[in-house]
Amino acid sequence: MKTSQFLINTLRDTPNDAEIKSHQLMLRAGLIRRVTSGIYSWSPLGLRVLQKTENIVRDEMNKAGALEMLMPSAQPAELWIESGRWEKFGPELLRFKDRHMRDYCLGPTHEEIITDFARQELKSYRQLPINFYQIQWKFRDEIRPRFGVMRSREFLMKDAYSFHIDAESLDDTYNKMYTAYSNILDRLELEYRAVWADSGAIGGSKSQEFHVVTQAGEDAIVYSTESDYAANVEAAEAIAVGTRGEATGALKKLETPNVHSIEDLAKFLNSPPEMHLKTLILHGQKENELIAVCLRGDHELNEVKAENCGLFAVPLTFASDEEIANILNTTPGSIGPVNMPIKVVFDRQAALMSNFSCGANETGFHYINVNIGRDLPEPEVLDLREIKEGDPSPCGKGKIAIARGIEVGHIFQLGDRYSKAMNATVLDQNGKATVMQMGCYGIGVTRIVAAAIEQRNDDAGIIWPKAIAPFTLSLIPMNYGKSELVKETTDKLYNELLALGIDVLLEDRNIRPGEAFSDHELIGIPYRVVIGDRTLKNGEVEFKARTDEAATMVSVTEIVNVIKATLNP
Repeated sequence: MKTSQFLINTLRDTPNDAEIKSHQLMLRAGLIRRVTSGIYSWSPLGLRVLQKTENIVRDEMNKAGALEMLMPSAQPAELWIESGRWEKFGPELLRFKDRHMRDYCLGPTHEEIITDFARQELKSYRQLPINFYQIQWKFRDEIRPRFGVMRSREFLMKDAYSFHIDAESLDDTYNKMYTAYSNILDRLELEYRAVWADSGAIGGSKSQEFHVVTQAGEDAIVYSTESDYAANVEAAEAIAVGTRGEATGALKKLETPNVHSIEDLAKFLNSPPEMHLKTLILHGQKENELIAVCLRGDHELNEVKAENCGLFAVPLTFASDEEIANILNTTPGSIGPVNMPIKVVFDRQAALMSNFSCGANETGFHYINVNIGRDLPEPEVLDLREIKEGDPSPCGKGKIAIARGIEVGHIFQLGDRYSKAMNATVLDQNGKATVMQMGCYGIGVTRIVAAAIEQRNDDAGIIWPKAIAPFTLSLIPMNYGKSELVKETTDKLYNELLALGIDVLLEDRNIRPGEAFSDHELIGIPYRVVIGDRTLKNGEVEFKARTDEAATMVSVTEIVNVIKATLNP
């Protein structure tokens, strides 16, 4: 491709509304242009990257035995009502009515559509296992789209759905999808981690996320320093350490004026936060039910764990100051489990505390030297806190370290979450109707593009992995329109490279060399060859990889072989 016949629309200045590096560079390199909040057009340059990414995903899915199909973006409400998600999914689901006033939505995901398809087309266990996938645009009505295509409302995604006669078969396909996703990210040369995760709105049991590791990541991921254990911070089990000590002092009530937080209490008593108990009041699942949750003072509630434990209202709802005053006759900051009139649950680590301080359920007063079993009954104990760096790893090996990651893929074992609700059955070996087991496997194509830029960039611009760069190599001739020798050498090399199937971009615009170098580095083309009269006098051209500090001189007669060897080592 010649630049004079292509759209190169780079920007020198960073747009004011671009918050993170990938968004800034995608706009500056001319990959995307904003249409409206969270919705973008992809330029010819950006589309080349998107399609190359899509093709790698498609190739690995085909190798894993999945079958490609295409499902509609517009989905009828009755299927979502049948699955029970029409109301549950929430405002991210963009609902609309057609001219006959029938309810529809724009698909954020396709569990309902594929389950309906499977129950019509699959009749016997002999047709199983089977795995369908599509690469399709999705729409989620994000309340605050941000970070460019990283959290946009419209995005390209590969979603796959497998159907099975039993859990063993589901396990086998799940493992194949794990391998396929690992292969995709390996081919993209990205640093990533597969982490255990919460299944969220999709539902199901076994669940793992694939995160591209970068400091700009929205998600905290935890991993062991001595094993391959890794998990989303929402799903990581927090192991309790130590044993409960003996009571060493009598329970005492202290006046604590102007103490409203753990930090205030630690300062007032001149002791560390881990010596104090934090008590939160949440709504239970029953109407008008309130439940007290106790955590060690230096720990935070993991809201996903709390939602999944089966005790609390979903979504998690904290009691208001008015409700606390009505039930406990006190204010937040003075709450504690001693003589608590409502149900109390303790986090695992909090349940091992002894001689701790906590609120006295009287505004401006706290207890010290509180002990479980003496001053309050043994509570129900659950894993409710967020794991912290330095905690022991749940696998039993090493300590927990925390990194930031961008979630680009997620695989689930759905079980019968949708197939049972929608009566998707096949006849088993005995001729009996059996509800199929399902798996679900999603990977964000547009997200991968942004995550790759976030992980691979420098001050000059994007550093693409070779596999998805819009062009593999740049040819930048000096005085292309003035020097016959330069033009002849450049055109000959250009045609040879095209004949070899190499994606090459020839810079033939009438622009200054500095502007050409800047554009090609910003766009992120992995390799470049510079051809000029000065070096041609010695029968040489300059060859440079995008990340090399300096160019290498290569003879004109050998440059094609050098390029071939570099691209196919």
